[in-house]
Amino acid sequence: MRSQSLSFLVTARCLAPLAGLALTLAAAPALAQDAPADDKAPALRVTNEALLDDFAHYVLIARPDLAESSAAQLLDRVTDAKDFANLVEEGDVNRFLDATTRAQKLQGNANLQALSGALIKLYDKGRLDRARDPKQIAENIAMLTGGQRAKLMGRQGLLQAGEYAMPQLLEAYLQDRDAALSVEAQSVMIGLGRQSIVPLTTGLLAMTPTQQEKVVRVLGQVGYKMSVPALADLHGTTTSDQVRSACDRALQQLQSQPGDPAPLYRQLAEAYYSENSEVTNFPGEDFQLLWDFDPAVGLTMNAIRTPVFHEAMAMRLTERAMELEGANGSVNPDSLALWVASNYSREADTPEGYINPAYPVAGAAADGAEPRRSAEYFGVAVGGDVASRVLGRALNEKDTPLVRRSLAAVEQTAGGRVALSQAGASSPLVTALTYPNRRVQTEAALAVSAAAPTTDFSGSDRVVPILSSAVAAGTDQFAVVLSPDAERYQPMRAMLEKMGYKVLPAGQSLTELSTAIGEAPNVDLIIVTGFAAERSTQTIGEARGFTRTAATPMLVLTSPEVYAEQQRRFESDPAIALRPLGTGEDSLTKTIESLVDVAAGGRVSSEEAEAYAMRSLSALRDLAMAGNPVLKVSDAAGPLMNALPAAEGERRQGIATVLSLVGQDRAQRALFDAARASEGEDRAMLISQTTESAKRFGNMLEQRQVDELVVMAGSDDEAEATAAAALMGALNLPNRNLMPLILGKGTGMVGQR
Repeated sequence: MRSQSLSFLVTARCLAPLAGLALTLAAAPALAQDAPADDKAPALRVTNEALLDDFAHYVLIARPDLAESSAAQLLDRVTDAKDFANLVEEGDVNRFLDATTRAQKLQGNANLQALSGALIKLYDKGRLDRARDPKQIAENIAMLTGGQRAKLMGRQGLLQAGEYAMPQLLEAYLQDRDAALSVEAQSVMIGLGRQSIVPLTTGLLAMTPTQQEKVVRVLGQVGYKMSVPALADLHGTTTSDQVRSACDRALQQLQSQPGDPAPLYRQLAEAYYSENSEVTNFPGEDFQLLWDFDPAVGLTMNAIRTPVFHEAMAMRLTERAMELEGANGSVNPDSLALWVASNYSREADTPEGYINPAYPVAGAAADGAEPRRSAEYFGVAVGGDVASRVLGRALNEKDTPLVRRSLAAVEQTAGGRVALSQAGASSPLVTALTYPNRRVQTEAALAVSAAAPTTDFSGSDRVVPILSSAVAAGTDQFAVVLSPDAERYQPMRAMLEKMGYKVLPAGQSLTELSTAIGEAPNVDLIIVTGFAAERSTQTIGEARGFTRTAATPMLVLTSPEVYAEQQRRFESDPAIALRPLGTGEDSLTKTIESLVDVAAGGRVSSEEAEAYAMRSLSALRDLAMAGNPVLKVSDAAGPLMNALPAAEGERRQGIATVLSLVGQDRAQRALFDAARASEGEDRAMLISQTTESAKRFGNMLEQRQVDELVVMAGSDDEAEATAAAALMGALNLPNRNLMPLILGKGTGMVGQR
């Protein structure tokens, strides 16, 4: 069947210039392998081998339309990666690789570029899956003691399998039945380099002394300092002189020496927490490996999703550090802060519905697994000092989601100690007051107000203005577009305005726009478009150097030629997104929404703005009633007076309540003017709050307002008239203002009797 279809297709290619027959054959539904046979004419079946051959042929003769059709059919039919790798290697591998390379370089053929990229990705995955198959690994290990060619092939296969081969390699190394196999397995593990370290160090403490000595020998020869914490740990805990001597030799090979393993574990945990490339064995893959060791079973591995892998390792290493610290007297609060921060990050990065093998939680735990507490539980349980350390870490890293989580913990646990014991610009809570995110600033101000500090500190003057701004602010979002010309600026501005952003004037740098940025309440998004790669990178650095934009989400549109390189450079920063120039508006809109959601918690909704306003009003009310000597609510009078006329419902009543607690004549007068301009229940409420002000601070109204009050006291509305009369009493007005009402000569109900 294979030879018949190839013969037919060769003939078709010869006739294609005359009749376009090849196009018909490539596109016809009858060519599908599973197409039903026609009763009158037998269906022509095309094999997967023929489709692969067609793809390469049409690329090489520059017929992208036909190559695209063949590639699409092939991807639809061959979905198993290992099957596809076998299919490619049964034919001409070099021809396939040459065709995919050429296809990806063809300009103006985005579909073919994507399809060829998918083919090469499927091929690479198939080769990798095949190498990682346990049966294949076992066969390759058996080949290590065969002839020279078999040994070479087995070694190459195991090196390609990488970390996945470690359970069987370690077993082969530690067994004592076949000395030659043990030597070869040792050589492969050393050749694996970094990928052998975590599996070997995971079980080190639980092995027998003989096994420990052998594994330590390998770790010393691998030559990566990742093994130093485990070697130092074993050196300090072993009772075997031979094992201790082996650790000394290995540490010397690694240019290190025995010492306290706890800070070494914490240092390695920091590398995982930062997601450094040197602790990531499978960059770009969906899964990493998490290891356990049971003396009765050996090494076992669990696949864990990459977004939560680094947090799992950081927590595991920090837990060992804290065990050692606790045994020596007390746990280092920095270790605890790192664990809490990793746990917060683990919770935030867990894909929806994913059961994390390293941290099962209630409702998402594997069968038999004991669910663990939420990150918030531990975040508050550790106390205010550790919560403040987590906050400081988050602020330094510009990790906005973590800043907000740790701020909430500080507010719940720290009390006045944070503002007092860490008074000064170095206090994380004070630093958060200037963090370039409106949510963080508001939440920091709320946390400081909850602490109710009684001693002045640097930054105390920012708290009340931030709270009053939260009361007056709406949901407006402000964006900056940096571009070299108006042709790029205007379309981007139009798109952002359609999304609801207020866009600042055009500019080529943040320095050029410093005045406009300073006048804006906040900068919620920066877009950089149209610059060369070097200038784009400089602009990112400039934004991160400005106080008001240090954590602002940034979308950078760059040329396709350098997109991949820049993407790799900034992929670890969740506040930066890169897209190629020419990306469509729909795609950019989705990217912006996702970027702002991840980096800043999404756009401030009207419900969220209302909640912030009410919390801020409650805080201002409590501070005013307590007469806090540090956080002076009188500083909020102006913004609250300006917000009062347009405010509605509970917000309006809250503003009026706070103004009634401010001992300023302008506050009392603003309350009465707002009452005069209102009707019904609102008027009665505002008159009552003016009364509260008068009871506390005396009469501060102007004469014109007193005259208006007398008129209001004669209103036909009993509630309004009674409220006005109460205000007259609180103002302690002269009797001449009351006599017309008493004698029935005033206006309204009394005057009409």
